[in-house]
Amino acid sequence: MIYKNLSINDAGHLVFAGHDTASLAAAYGTPLLVMDEELIRSRCRAYKAAMEQYLPAGSHPLYASKALSMKRIYEIMREEGMGVDVVSVGELYTAAKAGFPMENAYFHGNSKTDRDIALAMDHGIGYFVCDNADELDAINAEAGRRGIRQKLLLRLTPGIDPHTHEKINTGRIDSKFGAAIETGQAEELILRALGKENVELCGYHCHIGSQIFDPTPFCDAAVLMLKFVAEIKEKHGFCAPVVNLGGGMGVPYVAGDSAIDYAANIKAIGELIAGICKDFGLEAPAILMEPGRSIVADAGMTLYTAASIKKIPGFKNYVAIDGGMTDNPRYTLYQSSYTILPASRMNDYGEQLWTVAGCCCESGDLIQEDVCLPEMRRGDLLAVLTTGAYNYSMASNYNRVSRPPIVMLGENGPYIAVRRETLDDLLSCDL
Repeated sequence: MIYKNLSINDAGHLVFAGHDTASLAAAYGTPLLVMDEELIRSRCRAYKAAMEQYLPAGSHPLYASKALSMKRIYEIMREEGMGVDVVSVGELYTAAKAGFPMENAYFHGNSKTDRDIALAMDHGIGYFVCDNADELDAINAEAGRRGIRQKLLLRLTPGIDPHTHEKINTGRIDSKFGAAIETGQAEELILRALGKENVELCGYHCHIGSQIFDPTPFCDAAVLMLKFVAEIKEKHGFCAPVVNLGGGMGVPYVAGDSAIDYAANIKAIGELIAGICKDFGLEAPAILMEPGRSIVADAGMTLYTAASIKKIPGFKNYVAIDGGMTDNPRYTLYQSSYTILPASRMNDYGEQLWTVAGCCCESGDLIQEDVCLPEMRRGDLLAVLTTGAYNYSMASNYNRVSRPPIVMLGENGPYIAVRRETLDDLLSCDL
């Protein structure tokens, strides 16, 4: 197993973070997303400690909200002294309502409207991560109307291909995000920002992709970004005090995936940065990083109840569950691999291959294929591991299906962080 917080009790039930999953399912119903709060906190502390130890002064991590956004996660981030990045006004508003100090929040996105920009300033956003010239002009204009000077980073595209899935690769020159260094557009955007009266250019941002297991792409990005910092300093006299290297460190989803030593990766990046800055005579900038998936992914598990069993001799065995692409669309979108366990029958030998199918009226609604499980029965409990990131945040009401609750497993026991949607919730916006 890839989790350190899994075990099997005397009843043959899967135990997660010290709690019997069958008991959790009985108490809260299924589908059910459960989160190990202590693991989330320990990851935050590990990132903070490593960045303080190995990176230049002022370096710190920002939690990438898009992995999992809810009020409780922002409360935890505030308590752990993390910054956050938000990619929409919905995430921004949730963070603000949770009492997160918005001066420590960074607002991303490649398509911010005037209304988005105004709302962010209404809530005292610390930094915009500005994607393009149109956005820069709009931020400058809104800041001028308010009589403030708005801090921002410029999103640049370093031209790195980390060989991740096509849909989560964001560092190439032809990405929809940022201004490319290689084409000269990044330099043009920097000069435009430096000429604005109502913005304060604080540095640069890049993000090369997700689910990256090798630190080499991050090191490559750091080299390109710092060389560019030196080039702009030499040509125009501006030395960026902050460089944000984005997120993207992976997590293991299945047994074949490698475990990652996040602190070791950060150390390698820090050593490289120190050498580059020395070579170019640069004062080392503060480094920001944006872990999201690696903070919450393997802290989450989704529990489902088997609703029907279907065997097609010579073809496939299906076990249909009471959730699916509405709470986990990642297999449908990316063919993402998962570890699935028979949570209520852990001592039963799995000798058959099963396709775990969702409840939606959609043939592509699958969670995983060719899963080795015992002879499935209606009512069996299945656990899908590593669902803390990009599951609830990507959930939908397709087929008018309600979204599941989130139950946090805290030091004082389980508690509901997000309640289950009701059928009336589905009608709440209908007139």
